[in-house]
Amino acid sequence: MLRLAFLLAILPFSAAAACRDISFDGAGYTLCEVTLGEDLRLFHSGPDGAYGSFTRLNAALDAEGLTLGFAMNAGMFHRDLAPVGLYIEEGVEVSRLVTRDGPGNFGLLPNGVFCIGETFRIIESRSFKAEAPACRFATQSGPMLVLDGQLHPKLLPGSDSTNIRNGVGVSPDGTRAIFVISNDAVNFNSFARLFRDELGLADALYFDGNISRLYAPDLNRHDAGFPMGPIVGTVIPKD
Repeated sequence: MLRLAFLLAILPFSAAAACRDISFDGAGYTLCEVTLGEDLRLFHSGPDGAYGSFTRLNAALDAEGLTLGFAMNAGMFHRDLAPVGLYIEEGVEVSRLVTRDGPGNFGLLPNGVFCIGETFRIIESRSFKAEAPACRFATQSGPMLVLDGQLHPKLLPGSDSTNIRNGVGVSPDGTRAIFVISNDAVNFNSFARLFRDELGLADALYFDGNISRLYAPDLNRHDAGFPMGPIVGTVIPKD
């Protein structure tokens, strides 16, 4: 805890995530960078069930005098919007870790867990099971895009499987989490190389590619669509 207090003391406080548009490998992206000085949380359900949208989540926060600084979908989910794999909210495990391989992108091992604790971490799922780190919030997804500086071996260059995709990477010291959504359809390999080669991040995790959405009011962006499961976002006081 002393380490966390020290980091919070030296990091400049930011009221909301810094979001901006960039280009890489012929495609457009939007990224939002969060530091440990910000109130980053995961959200899934309220008294009336899964939030499902940024609008419903913001309505719940409004009752507390709060609002979202930025948000995006944060992991895969079942038809009933329940998380696929591990989901922890405020230290409570809502859904269990899955370490077996399986169909779809989630089961394309290695997959991993984004953990919000004393620092931000992305941990390969089987390593997470062995280590059992303390996470205030955590969401499991897959595949890993980048692991220890290496691209996932099954993310092939030149693949014609393209989609709007989103995910997260963390800095080596765990003080920054960078959330990215593509604004053009891209393949996995290009998306992974963005994190490693453009952003210089050694660990990155895929969130989704079917319902990828971003809420970034500073960019006048509020993506809407089908209901989603887990949501990650910063919380700030409402003006």
